[in-house]
Amino acid sequence: MDKHDIPVLGNFYTKAEVDQMIADALAEARRIDEESMRKHNRDATIISMILGFTALALFVDGLLRILGIIPPFAGLDVNVLDAIAEKTKVIVEQDIANNDIIRFIKDQL
Repeated sequence: MDKHDIPVLGNFYTKAEVDQMIADALAEARRIDEESMRKHNRDATIISMILGFTALALFVDGLLRILGIIPPFAGLDVNVLDAIAEKTKVIVEQDIANNDIIRFIKDQL
C-alpha cells in the first residue's frame, strides 16, 4: 500500500507535495507573466515608433505645405507666406507714409 493511499479516503497529497506544486505553479506563472510582458513591451514599442514617425511625417508635410515648399494637395492651398509678406509690406508702407520716416532718414544723412 502506498503511503498516499488511504482505502476509505483515497489518494491525497502531503503538505510538502502541495507546497511544491504551489511553488512550481507560481514559478510557471511568473515565467509566463515575464514572457508576456516582454512581448507586450516589444509590440507597444513598435506601435509607438510607427505612430510617432507617422505624426512627425504629417507635421513636416503640413509645415512644408504652409511654407510653400510642397505644392498644394487636392486643391487645398494652405500657403500663408505670400499673405503674410503682403500684409507686412502694407503695414510697413503705411508706417512710412504716416510717420514720414523717409524725410527723417534724409534729414539725418
